[in-house]
Amino acid sequence: MKFFKDTNLVIDPRYPIGGKAENLRRLVQAGFEVPRWIVIPATELVNRLPFDYGTMDGDQQIRFVHDADIPAYALQEIADYFPDNFFLAVRSSAVGEDGADHSFAGLFESYLYVAKDELETHIKRVWASLFGDRVAAYARQHGIDPVRRLAVVIQAMVPAEVSGVAFGANPVSGNRKERVVNAVYGLGEGLVSGQLNADQYIVKGGGVTAELAEKTHRVVRDWQGGRGTLTEEVEPRLRNVPALTERQVRDVTKLLDRGASEYGYPLDIEFAWADDVLYVLQARPITRLPRYVDRAGAYTLWDNSNIIESYPGVTTPLTFSFVSKSYASAYRLFCGYLGVPGRTLDRHAQVFANTLGLIDGRIYYNLKTWYHMLALLPGYRINARYMEQMMGVKERFDIPDSYRLSWLSAWWAIVSMAGRMLWRFIRLPVVRRRFKRLLDETIGHYQQLDLRGHDAAGLIGLYQAFERKLLNEWKAPLLNDFFAMIAFGTLEKRVKKLVGDAYPNLHNDLLCGSADIISTQPIHRCLAIAGEIGQADRLRDLFLHADPQTIWRKLQADGDGAAKELKRQIDGYLADFGERCVGELKLETVSYTQDPSRFIQLLQSYVKGGMDRNAVSNEVEERLRADAEAVIDERLKGKALRRWAFGWLLRQTRTLVSARENLRYERTRAFGMVRRLMMQLGNALSDDGLIHEPRDVFYLTMDELSAYIDGRAVSAGLKPLIALRREEFAGYQASEVPPERFATYGVVYAQDRHSAATAEAPLAGDLKGIGCCPGRVRAKVRVVLDPLETGALAGDILVTRSTDPGWTTLFPSASGILVERGSLLSHSAIVSREMGKPCIVGITGLLKVLKTGDWVEMDGSTGVIKRIESHGHD
Repeated sequence: MKFFKDTNLVIDPRYPIGGKAENLRRLVQAGFEVPRWIVIPATELVNRLPFDYGTMDGDQQIRFVHDADIPAYALQEIADYFPDNFFLAVRSSAVGEDGADHSFAGLFESYLYVAKDELETHIKRVWASLFGDRVAAYARQHGIDPVRRLAVVIQAMVPAEVSGVAFGANPVSGNRKERVVNAVYGLGEGLVSGQLNADQYIVKGGGVTAELAEKTHRVVRDWQGGRGTLTEEVEPRLRNVPALTERQVRDVTKLLDRGASEYGYPLDIEFAWADDVLYVLQARPITRLPRYVDRAGAYTLWDNSNIIESYPGVTTPLTFSFVSKSYASAYRLFCGYLGVPGRTLDRHAQVFANTLGLIDGRIYYNLKTWYHMLALLPGYRINARYMEQMMGVKERFDIPDSYRLSWLSAWWAIVSMAGRMLWRFIRLPVVRRRFKRLLDETIGHYQQLDLRGHDAAGLIGLYQAFERKLLNEWKAPLLNDFFAMIAFGTLEKRVKKLVGDAYPNLHNDLLCGSADIISTQPIHRCLAIAGEIGQADRLRDLFLHADPQTIWRKLQADGDGAAKELKRQIDGYLADFGERCVGELKLETVSYTQDPSRFIQLLQSYVKGGMDRNAVSNEVEERLRADAEAVIDERLKGKALRRWAFGWLLRQTRTLVSARENLRYERTRAFGMVRRLMMQLGNALSDDGLIHEPRDVFYLTMDELSAYIDGRAVSAGLKPLIALRREEFAGYQASEVPPERFATYGVVYAQDRHSAATAEAPLAGDLKGIGCCPGRVRAKVRVVLDPLETGALAGDILVTRSTDPGWTTLFPSASGILVERGSLLSHSAIVSREMGKPCIVGITGLLKVLKTGDWVEMDGSTGVIKRIESHGHD
């Protein structure tokens, strides 16, 4: 029978010795004081100890067959290896035990104070524990295969006066700067099993903090029985005395540091003190060590309350790199346009580069840098509050005073900038028209290009030219957003001053009925097309029974008059609004232009729901607007000058808010062209065999693509990088969605858990959000996460996490709209007002509280949602 001694450190891989023995081997090699030991390999035990199963009192028991034994010569050789030890410890050493991922702690049997004449019995017992219920349950819980190979370690018994377990990092908090030592009197068995109270010492820096326990009992050798262990009482005078001196604690800490140096990561060490000698009995990596949040690190606050409308769900590296650079360039340009000196912009270049972050594949605002950016502008204390309202953030976050302009500098900047800003405000309509004209010309030029005739280098060049031409002219949307933010905030303050709390939503009602908002046009066009389909028997039958791809093929091939006219209308819609779809600002999104069958699917939902242009009426919004104006007229009766000033502010706010939504559509068109360029680039790279398929391009960044084409890439193989990214982002897709607002400290990605910075809503009772469009609705809710997978809502209340313009096609068939994220100026708020649909946004915890089938009553004025009947999910 083959076994290995601790002095024989060259292990034959044909004889697996398990994790515990392997760790002991490494400790001996590194010079630690380890009690003498021997290991019987797993293969030897399997061969020597055949068994079968029997039953005893209804429980399955392992039973060794008659010839299952360990040779007497082997037992004698093992005993002779420990001439100075009458008693031994017999422990498990399973393959996979005490590893970095799974410890199997406490699952296998261990025996202490084993007499040499009982070695065979205890070796068999340890090996048989491999087949116990605890091991099988552990394997199921962790989703791993049960261990089926186990070696056995025989070790000299240390008559410990004090024993313990020490950790090279705090196993609870994950703090790598702390060492944690737990100690008890006697053997460590009572500590490991959790039966005895233990002293705890935390060593951090040069200090030792002790938390002493009342140590009433200890585990020692069974003196009366002669072998094994028993638990005895500790003398009263010792119960509250530290088990370890400070010197001993520091000696244990040195062991931990040596172990971390040897292994390369923090260890969990079992130790014993006997005759003033410190022994290492076992060592293993600390499993599942949490990442530590060091709150002394730099504080960063993340929020996606508003940006989730533009970039819902997981966003690919290509889109994030494109958007991140666009934001940095555009807002630097904007600050310069508002008068921030160039040298100040250069000094704060990192602020603009970090306006966005990518957390678990989702795009977030870095509020720290947004506020820092605002602090570069005069009037910070005013525009910060208005920005919070526009972005939908729920709690204030102010940067230190050191980041802000001094009062004198701020006032001087305001005075010197006032004339310039007034001129820019006056010229804003001209700037908007000029921007629209430039966008039309640029997109028109690119649409005429045959992109298939360009190689990868040519396509990147076309993209870079497109970026240069438009990005430097992006001041029209930015200026409009800035003035819309100021105007909306000012209007809300003026309205509240006039009416107090009697009409909490009056400023929203005043903005209803702006017929020039482009976001409602796709709805009207879709409903009109659906209505004509419903009136033609042949077409209606086709849309009711065929799949979208078949419908589109038939429309392309059919020369029938009605089908030909329908195809013309659909082509016209796709030309005007083909890029207006769910996730329209994400480059990886497949738009209606790219796949018209997706638009056919939308039309099908309207046809099946019997919806036409009569499904949307302006009567509600016109009534809301008229009623709100009547309230203001009553408050301003006889105050001609104030009435004129308020009317001017209201007209400007309506114009700016409408223009904000319309300019967003221009951005959608620009992004649609970038999408076409990137998709063609993917085709080119795929044709050359550089990537597996065209859509792989979305897993690379813009810089990586241009560097690869230009010869600046640090990795010459794109396929392995793409495979890594695909796996990573698939994990993000399957993971729990991070909260809308959370904080990080220090290195952002060093933290694997992002806790919400705001309290979550209770899982029962009423909910509260921001009322955007008044009206009371009592109806059943429908939770929708993907509008492409949902037909008409048939009067249900739409409940979702966030919306973008592509979602508005669901609005007509909904009786109300509830959105977890968003603000008063978010897309869902603006469009719901135009359609007169009661709407509440910014509802923390909405999707945790409501499920499809629940009945609620919602009030779009107060933002209150009352759950009437649960669908049985509490």
